[in-house]
Amino acid sequence: MSNTTNKQPIDPGAEKRIDSYIDTLWLERGLSKNTLEAYRRDLRALAVYLTAHNSGLLTASYADLVDRLGALALARVSPRSQARLVSSIKGFYRYCVRENLLVVDPSAQLSPPTLGRVLPKVLSEAQVEQLLAEPGTSPLELRDKAMLELMYASGLRVSELVNLSMPQLNLRQGAVRVMGKGSKERVVPVGEEALHYLQMYLSQARQALLGDSVATATQSNVLFPGRAGKALSRQAFWYRVKFYANRAGVQSAISPHVLRHAFATHLLNHGANLRVVQLLLGHSDLSTTQIYTHVASQRLQELHAKHHPRS
Repeated sequence: MSNTTNKQPIDPGAEKRIDSYIDTLWLERGLSKNTLEAYRRDLRALAVYLTAHNSGLLTASYADLVDRLGALALARVSPRSQARLVSSIKGFYRYCVRENLLVVDPSAQLSPPTLGRVLPKVLSEAQVEQLLAEPGTSPLELRDKAMLELMYASGLRVSELVNLSMPQLNLRQGAVRVMGKGSKERVVPVGEEALHYLQMYLSQARQALLGDSVATATQSNVLFPGRAGKALSRQAFWYRVKFYANRAGVQSAISPHVLRHAFATHLLNHGANLRVVQLLLGHSDLSTTQIYTHVASQRLQELHAKHHPRS
């Protein structure tokens, strides 16, 4: 499941079957590019492992698959990564049976490891204010300021934020139209503060960032351009967030996704309805959103213990 394993050559037949399965997932379930690539990495790594143990994707037994999971557990691969691998394996073999490549599904009895509830790391409201106040007034930092404000105001995923195009932003209505996971579209409101900095960025900085690479702003639909007028990568934005966090002295573990967690938790702390937060985040299942209620209640308990006279 490492990058090194993913680059190792595998049997062309196995490569072809993995490609066909990934194409089918894209067509039938509309999964995101990142999810599809994760499944591809899992299956290639499985093929490499099976080849090294005198087996193959279509000749593997249940015992072979259990051995693979056992090797990952010994290597201290996280239960969450193991669970994703089980999902990748079971989906692949169901596909093979459906396509008459196999008669018996060797993964039918596989069970994912038990996952403990992992609470997301959340910045306090004061830490978020520190972070958002850090970018300056250069074109680059105005862009970053607008991105940070929009992410915190709307709870966008990192991939949704960096891939925004100009037509997706409606300044007059104060909303952004987002294409989320599974190609599901949602419209998310943008708060006044974020709207203010978006307008400032668009009027003072965006054209300067496009520069000579794109003659006029109308020739590029990218809302937040990086090099050569192209959309920023998630990694580039992560670097910018870390840069401002270090400059602001925010010591907590920081990543772009932490702002999305903060958005959800701070809304709930201030009395927002869980279903409203679910819609804003673009979660298809309410249970995914409910994890934030644990974070919010934990924070409220801490505040009560610290400030209540009889705590």
